[in-house]
This record gives sequence, C-alpha cells and structure tokens, in this order.
Amino acid sequence: MPSTTALQAPSAGAPFEVAQVPVRDLRDDDILIDIAFAGICHSDIHQVREEWGKAIFPMTPGHEIAGTVSAVGAGVTKHKVGDRVGVGCMVDSCGECEYCKDGEEQYCTKGAVMTYNGTGYDGEETKGGYSQQVAVSERFVCRIPDGIELDEAAPLLCAGITTWAPLQRWGVGPGSKVAVVGLGGLGHMGVKFAAALGADVTVLSRTDAKKDDSVALGASAHIATSDPAALKGLRSSFDVILNTVSADLDADMYIKLLKPLGVFVNVGLPPSAWSIRPGSVISGSRVVAGSNIGGIQATQDMLDFCAEKGIGATIETISADQVDDAYEKVVAGDVRYRYVIDTSTITA
Repeated sequence: MPSTTALQAPSAGAPFEVAQVPVRDLRDDDILIDIAFAGICHSDIHQVREEWGKAIFPMTPGHEIAGTVSAVGAGVTKHKVGDRVGVGCMVDSCGECEYCKDGEEQYCTKGAVMTYNGTGYDGEETKGGYSQQVAVSERFVCRIPDGIELDEAAPLLCAGITTWAPLQRWGVGPGSKVAVVGLGGLGHMGVKFAAALGADVTVLSRTDAKKDDSVALGASAHIATSDPAALKGLRSSFDVILNTVSADLDADMYIKLLKPLGVFVNVGLPPSAWSIRPGSVISGSRVVAGSNIGGIQATQDMLDFCAEKGIGATIETISADQVDDAYEKVVAGDVRYRYVIDTSTITA
C-alpha cells in the first residue's frame, strides 16, 4: 500500500510527529488529492486530546482539506487531474438510505464515515488532511471554484458549511435580522454569510475586543454580552440567532432576544445541559434548534456562493512545526480566525 508524509498524534494529547501514513490504492471511484492546505478546526483538538470519548491512535486529523487532483480511478466522471478540490468532514456513506438520497449524507442510517478518527466500511481506519495526500471517493469531493484561493477555501469545508447550512434552512435573506454569538472560526463565517445573504447582522461577543473586526466582516452592530443592560435592550429583536460557541451559556436569555417565530440555532457544542423556561419558547412560538454540518450538494452550493460573492475564510497560515502551539492558541481564542497548515512544510 502506498503512503504519504503526514502529521500524526501517537497518543492522546501527545505532540505531533511526522510519519508515513497509508494511502489506499485507488478504487474505481476514488480521487487522489495532493493536499495544499488543511484548516485546524477546534474539533480536531477535542479528538486529538480524546475529549469526546475514546479515539483511534495514531491519529492524523484534519477535515478542512484543499488541494488538486493528482490521479483518478477508472470510473471517475466528476473530476479530472489538475482540478482544484476540497474535502470536508465525511468521506463515505451508504448512498442508499433516505438521507443520502436527499443529499443529507451526514445523517446516513448506516453511519457516515468521518474523514479521520473513523473506520471505513472496509474496516480501514481513516486519516485526515494534516497530510500531503489523501484518497477519497469522488462522491465526497467538492469542486473549489477559481474565485477562491485554496488556503482561504480549506476552512469552508467545515466552518463554512457548518454555518451556511442553518442560515439556509431557516431562510436568512434580505430583511432578516440575525445575531451571531461568538466571533471565532465558525462565527466569523456566520457573519460573512449572513451579511452576504442580505441580512442585518449583530455580533454578540463577551467583550468589545473584536468590535472593529465584526464591522469589517459585515456586521452592523457588535454587542458585549457582559453588559446586561445592552442585552435587555435587544429583547424580541432577531429572526435567527446562530450560536457558534462551545462554552456554557444562558440559553434562556438568548431565546428572549428572538422575535416571535424566531429560531435559536446551535452549532457549538457546550459541555453542559441548557436550562430553558418553557414560557420563553411558548410565548413567541420560538424554536430551539441544532445543526450538524451539511450534505455534499449543500457544500458545493456554499463554495459556489463564496466564489460569486468573493468570500473566503479569514486565516493565518502556519507551518507544520507550529501546529502544537496553534492548538494552544485556538483553545485560548488567540486566532483570527482560522489557522491553516501549509502542508508542503510537513517534512521529516
């Protein structure tokens, strides 16, 4: 079996090492991708540190992958050598269940195969994008339009689709009033998308430290949630509140900021249960919802929209030897707004 040079965590929380990891021989429907850039998602950190349950080690993380096609299987029809492509959180699904047929592969009843820290239907462990090559079924490879640079495209494959999908589902567009909770890797994409869709966007952040950034990204207002009086003045203001933070918060307080029929949709993953008064929901027929990435067609639609509107992630490009330090900075919130690894720097 061929191999590629990659970053690998040998055990939970251990520093990354450069290693040779296997790349499967191409199947008929496979595409071999020369990876150029890989984004660092906070979920990579959770899994490398085994904070979400038992994980598979050694682990090569990364599900924000951008690169070019270097080889294709005999049956491939969607992509050709030289194409600019991306891979997100999934690399396989059954393709036959109701969710797969509806373009919602993430809910596959057989279980979608995750890009890393997962096991394929063939029993082989999956390896992610902190690497120089990966082989993926063409069904799970998206075209990156020429209007987006590959480094700025990489985070769109997770952070992008994760925020795009709920904005689409809940009908955000001209005339919508949207609040984005948190201005990080997810939140900054939520602001860009909501603004580009024509919404009036407010950022709700702990402090005013990122106020200038909020405005530059497309928000009309930035409110510090540490000021109770400011939040009280926002009651019944928003059609959609997109919560992107994974810290515990007072969900009931945010629900009260919704207009009647509004929705509080969560894409962050707080560790603790929420406490919600039924009256806060019932009084305005409000909705509390969640959203989990998006299907492959939705991801392609998002990439096409980004190219049309000139949208990419706001990134800091780093080399392979900076990844361990970058993890610490992500946890501390010290990144604006997504670290992206230049995979050409992964060398022994």
